[in-house]
Amino acid sequence: MRHPSFTLLAAGAFVVATLPVQAAERVLSIGGSVTEIIYALGAGDKLVARDTTSSYPEPALDLPDVGYIRALAPEGVLSVNPDLIIAEAGAGPVETLDVLTQAEIPFVEVPDAYTGDGILAKIDAVGTAIERPDAARALRDKVAAELTEVAAKVASVRQDDRKRVLFILSTRGGRVMASGTGTAADGIIRMAGGTNALSEFEGYKLMTDEAISQAAPDVILMMDRGGDHGASNTELLSMPALVTTPAAKTGAVVRMNGLYLLGFGPRTAQAALTLAQSLYGAL
Repeated sequence: MRHPSFTLLAAGAFVVATLPVQAAERVLSIGGSVTEIIYALGAGDKLVARDTTSSYPEPALDLPDVGYIRALAPEGVLSVNPDLIIAEAGAGPVETLDVLTQAEIPFVEVPDAYTGDGILAKIDAVGTAIERPDAARALRDKVAAELTEVAAKVASVRQDDRKRVLFILSTRGGRVMASGTGTAADGIIRMAGGTNALSEFEGYKLMTDEAISQAAPDVILMMDRGGDHGASNTELLSMPALVTTPAAKTGAVVRMNGLYLLGFGPRTAQAALTLAQSLYGAL
């Protein structure tokens, strides 16, 4: 039997499976945006644990960490004794979900959609799961207003002035892993009024130097973490794949916190405005 869940539909509605009669009091949140929404709904006190991607707000860091969203171990999940699990789409692996099914722990899956409507649907789903419909309605209205305001500001940028933005996930081994369409990076670039420099494929892909040069990005966008993102701008833009691009000629590199940039949670309107202002200045 499949684990109990909500399944978001294309139109933003969701199907609600049976949950315990009493409201859940020990909630495990899997996914940074879900955790942010729970705190924004004033229900942070219900959380008993979170996953590694849940790094905001700061109180979340004090919670036990059960592991990475796509590499959860059943022992870690069960050790915090949740009576409800709320997760972004992609949580797993399947073997862990099967164990949770057998343990009969209610499980709510909140699929990602990298649009404003997707964020609002996510708020609705989480609010229903934790029985905070009024708080969810208020948060939804606030976020919707912020998204509308950002869209209006971005609309002031002339089409001919739109920047071609290349999102780089990593530069491991000197190879550029970059975003095509259908990703959070693609969604936030569009929301900020940019044009994804790579639109010929979906997801993430290792790119050849020639393909990057042909994409001709005006701006390089990256997360501001270390590791594969730790190279200085000078080192980054001197890579053979990037040195010939317009971005390298102008030194245009934007780095932002990964969850803020790609989380598609309550702060996404602000993140889109931050990115838009990095691309175009004051709007």
